[in-house]
Amino acid sequence: MNWTISNQLTIARVLLIPLLAGCFYIPNTMGYILATSVFAIASITDWLDGYLARTRNEVTAFGRFLDPVADKLLVATALVLLVEDERVPALLAAIIIGREITISALREWLAEQSTVVHVSFLGKAKTAVQMGAIVALLIHLPLGGVDFHLVGLILLWVAAGLTLWSGYDYIRNAWPSLTAKQ
Repeated sequence: MNWTISNQLTIARVLLIPLLAGCFYIPNTMGYILATSVFAIASITDWLDGYLARTRNEVTAFGRFLDPVADKLLVATALVLLVEDERVPALLAAIIIGREITISALREWLAEQSTVVHVSFLGKAKTAVQMGAIVALLIHLPLGGVDFHLVGLILLWVAAGLTLWSGYDYIRNAWPSLTAKQ
């Protein structure tokens, strides 16, 4: 395997997931700050590893495999923790996690068919809103007169809408391949 900086950042993101979970259970303000910081750093590595892989021409098969897995694990872990702590309705987490599983399965199937469905702008917007929502929900504190919990919930509802829309968009684009005779 080629240990590019991009691949190292992706592995670091996976390794940050247990740290996120551990920090989440630290009581009170310190836990909120640490969990938010870990999630924010992990989220930044998501953007940075992709940027570096493209600009340095270091896209690898390992990175194409692990990057989306790392993203899904990070988001699913954060959402499950937030649901457990009753900061997020389970329905929103189920919509987001369900879409991620469905689209991952679709991408895998399409790859077997030698069909590629690229990440759309809508998918990127969904991810950005989702990450922002989770950061706000992890902060969970009012800061500077801003109720970050409320902001996070609003953003998560928007992210759920974008999740459904982008999921529909992926399925619509893949529909010809899905319905083609084998």
